[in-house]
Amino acid sequence: MLIDNYGRRFYYLRLSVTDACNFRCSYCLPDGYSAGDDSLQLSSAEAATVVRAFASLGTQKVRLTGGEPSLRSDLPEIIAASKATPGIRRVAVTSNGYKLPRVVDGWHAAGLDQLNISIDSLDPAEFAELTGHDCLPRVLQGIARAQQLGIEVKVNAVLLQDGSRRRLREFLSWIREMPVTVRFIELMRTGENKAYFASNHLRGQVIEHQLLEDGWQLLPRARDAGPAREYRHPAYRGRIGLITPYGEDFCNSCNRLRISAQGRLHLCLFADHGIDLYREISRGDSRALAEKIQRAIGEKPLQHHLDQGQVGAMRNLSQLGG
Repeated sequence: MLIDNYGRRFYYLRLSVTDACNFRCSYCLPDGYSAGDDSLQLSSAEAATVVRAFASLGTQKVRLTGGEPSLRSDLPEIIAASKATPGIRRVAVTSNGYKLPRVVDGWHAAGLDQLNISIDSLDPAEFAELTGHDCLPRVLQGIARAQQLGIEVKVNAVLLQDGSRRRLREFLSWIREMPVTVRFIELMRTGENKAYFASNHLRGQVIEHQLLEDGWQLLPRARDAGPAREYRHPAYRGRIGLITPYGEDFCNSCNRLRISAQGRLHLCLFADHGIDLYREISRGDSRALAEKIQRAIGEKPLQHHLDQGQVGAMRNLSQLGG
């Protein structure tokens, strides 16, 4: 079992399979993706080695992230290998949904359990402005198909200052009859979005106070769940989640570790550097890899320092999938 120096147990792996993305989201890659000098990405076999190592240490859930995971044609192979790993109970993918109607059946056949789709606005024009792609109907079509297949679907929406109350009303209207969880995520400062963050950041407590006033109730948090606090209301089929990294106790319940597409272990999303594990990964030696991860866990910090403007090596959220 992976336990750090503060008694936190880690059941959840976020594995980035690429840092490339085909969207140009205003808060992440407004000028589009540009490949850096370090463009290596783990092969499907190498990704399977990572999952085996973490599973041997008690990991039960794997989320495949990016960038945009659907840009990899071998993603079904990675899903299937992860699902077939002893000890792994749930496999999830985070995606922008651009290709979803074409690929979701294959992901389901490979064993996918859960999808998180990024939709920052239900207004088609605003969606296009925020992402650089006029494709909201296609994304919603993909979500409908995923639900038909029995895949659990959650929607991620970044909280932005301007128009936040209007977007909340639109999402609340949508989930009155739509059985999905919409998770509002506080905009996070990165190395490249300092000015954007300063003018657009909104604390999640603003939304939380309104939900509580309107009768929404906090749900218990599952052991392998992500960082969201989820709320339900008897008048709605869907739920609301809040991810508030600037909250005082956010890091206390951390249960997840991250591997980059280059094979680096990131003990925190905003760490100053990753720990290079590629030699062990490339050899297919999951036992040696597990031993190195076990030794490294003692270096995990108690908390990040986002509130002090310290973002570590995080240039943009495409690097590690947030």
